[in-house]
Amino acid sequence: MTPATDHLYMARALRLAERGLYTTDPNPRVGCVLVKAGEIVGEGWHERAGGPHAEIHALQQAGAQAAGATAYVTLEPCCHHGRTPPCTEALIAAGVTQVVVAMDDPNPLVAGKGLAALQQAGIETRTGVLAAESEQLNAGFVMRMRQGRPWVRCKLAMSIDGRTAMSSGESRWITGAAARRDVHRLRARSSAIMTGIETVLTDDPSLTARPEEGALGAIRQPLRVILDSRLRTPSNARLLGMPGKTVLLTTVTEAAKKARLLRDGVEVVTLPLQGEHLDLPAVLHYLGTVGMNEIHLEAGATLCGALLQADLIDELVLYMAPHLMGDGGRGLFALPGLATMKQRVQLSVSDLRAVGADWRISATVVRG
Repeated sequence: MTPATDHLYMARALRLAERGLYTTDPNPRVGCVLVKAGEIVGEGWHERAGGPHAEIHALQQAGAQAAGATAYVTLEPCCHHGRTPPCTEALIAAGVTQVVVAMDDPNPLVAGKGLAALQQAGIETRTGVLAAESEQLNAGFVMRMRQGRPWVRCKLAMSIDGRTAMSSGESRWITGAAARRDVHRLRARSSAIMTGIETVLTDDPSLTARPEEGALGAIRQPLRVILDSRLRTPSNARLLGMPGKTVLLTTVTEAAKKARLLRDGVEVVTLPLQGEHLDLPAVLHYLGTVGMNEIHLEAGATLCGALLQADLIDELVLYMAPHLMGDGGRGLFALPGLATMKQRVQLSVSDLRAVGADWRISATVVRG
């Protein structure tokens, strides 16, 4: 195959992988295309955690035509027994002669072992075809495997002069209906929606994913994560009655203070204190240990600013509405100590597009 052909079929595999955007968590989103004599003979994607992997769906579709075919897979095939058998064994048994992979699997259980198993069986392998695109699709899984924490995506809505609320705290609604629908799609793809106790007390949010009817099919509700160092979440908080699971992260150790929330069906996890607040690196480490890939952060300026200054926000999604809210309005981030231009937080804008009457700016935080 030529490099152009490799890119063509891997691009198709990536489009297939995207179909698992809302359903594969905590597993990665993976697509596979089987090609023989210049024709696609089978394709598939990982549809749901615990179900067959992309390679298995593609092999089942190809049947006997898989023998002698080239497999294009967006992530290195697994070689270990988890909830499903190793995909390497299935590819070998089917008689595939070449496997082209977008990127190596960062999971230590695989991490090069899958490719080695294929090579030992006499299958030719190539890697690095559209690797950046594959990593972007699975940024959370890659971050968790490499650094032990989730990818944090901070969503904020603001006026064109950078205000998130009026001085009174009034903020509904800054953006229009189209932008709010877009936010629900971001929530739906995330492992968890995270906020702080002040947002719970001020806005009483539901923190659920509510995409428009039928838009995404059946979705799971992301975990709700509340940073509540002193356990101030009230029993009548709206989010406690919502479908799905809520976890409160706190510094409180007294069982009596936890009992009320436990009766409300909430999981309470005690984590270390850093100064007067929760240790934020410990928060993200904990979320990594329970399989969270992507965190959707919707919080106030204090928590967002603290996470940004701790270098724990990876991506910003800013919805900008075409109106002015004045210099008395509330800002995006509380960032005390920034006094010089050299101290600015650098961002790299990756996408800018209109969403209804508003604009969506997607950017990653530039490190180093």
